[in-house]
Amino acid sequence: MSTATAPTTLTPSIIGQAEKHHTAVLARALAGTTLNERQWIVLNQAVAAGEPVDPSAHITRIAAMTQWARTEVETAMNALFASALLATTSHGMLEASDTGKAVVSKVRAESGAIVAAAYGAVPAEDLVTAARVLAVITARIAEELAHA
Repeated sequence: MSTATAPTTLTPSIIGQAEKHHTAVLARALAGTTLNERQWIVLNQAVAAGEPVDPSAHITRIAAMTQWARTEVETAMNALFASALLATTSHGMLEASDTGKAVVSKVRAESGAIVAAAYGAVPAEDLVTAARVLAVITARIAEELAHA
């Protein structure tokens, strides 16, 4: 039995591996739904908003958050409207339908147990440090991408 040793520093490889593992957990939770990752993020963020949101602002926010083209976010959003997981209010705002909210709840529950166990194995102060470090790295990379 080999014992894994902790890396000496944070690298793109470590971040990538963590991201791929998070994606695998999400894929498992999405199995049996009609959602792909893009649709999940658009729907989940609509639910997370807690209130109806302006569709254009939602597209802009998701595109910035994910680095996806606006058209990719719009395509995901349109699929969610077509499947009745998203709806438009009488004021033209976007909100998750009751079915959409139920799907989000189910996926969050299934993926949340795995993620909570993994994060629970890390001291809270280390998670705070990791969040701060990853936020700075992400902001710097976003700045560089904006210049290209």
